[in-house]
Amino acid sequence: GGQSSVLAAGELVVHALLVETARDGLVLVDTGMGLEDVRSPVRRLGPGFVALSRPRLREEDTAARQVERLGFKRGDVRHIVVTHLDADHAGGIPDFPDATVHLHRNEHAAATNPRTLNERTRYRKAHLAHGPKWKLHDEGGESWFGLQSLKVIADDVLLVPLHGHTRGHSAVAVRADEPAGPDWLLHCGDGYFFHLEKDDPACCPPILRNFQASIAVDDAMRRANAKRIRELYRQHGRTVRVFSAHCPHEYRALAETA
Repeated sequence: GGQSSVLAAGELVVHALLVETARDGLVLVDTGMGLEDVRSPVRRLGPGFVALSRPRLREEDTAARQVERLGFKRGDVRHIVVTHLDADHAGGIPDFPDATVHLHRNEHAAATNPRTLNERTRYRKAHLAHGPKWKLHDEGGESWFGLQSLKVIADDVLLVPLHGHTRGHSAVAVRADEPAGPDWLLHCGDGYFFHLEKDDPACCPPILRNFQASIAVDDAMRRANAKRIRELYRQHGRTVRVFSAHCPHEYRALAETA
């Protein structure tokens, strides 16, 4: 769904990715905001979030309605893999109550046992009040293009820890099944916000650059991991299609190839 925002002095999107697997049903990578968020945005998302980001909330843009529009039932989504639990990434979790929700253990701890004002204010308890079926993933996975990876769904979906934006923020790698396309898709969540940052962080609009720094739990770690994303893109950009959660340029480019 779209998100008009003063942060980018223009437009941001909220990019969820739906994956159809052979053995594990549908997998949703991030959820965007949910049906109840559309119906009661201030109560569900918080007045600060709504005032700052001015989200364009439409029921037809929610993951739930888009899954149904594709001819599936919401119950067909058996797994949700979240980059992190900020409202614009996890608000739709209640719309899929039977799905197993995969995330990094540190992110679950940040949302359920916040340690700082940053963590106490950014997570919305209403999104987790129904008691999701959590599957927590720990450090110690295998190397994936030089980055640590944690196997989530068979060999097809991996969590790639890239902390900093939040305590347990991770990218999600999905094996692609396109003969002429990349081998992998990498949903970087909020690892960066603007497409040109993949080449040079100085290309990020100043307002958006300052926002990323101010919202990060650990900005030095965020910047170090953004550098790792740039290195991956430079070395393996043909093999791994790299995109962030909020860049409209990347979203439209992916939509054109779908």
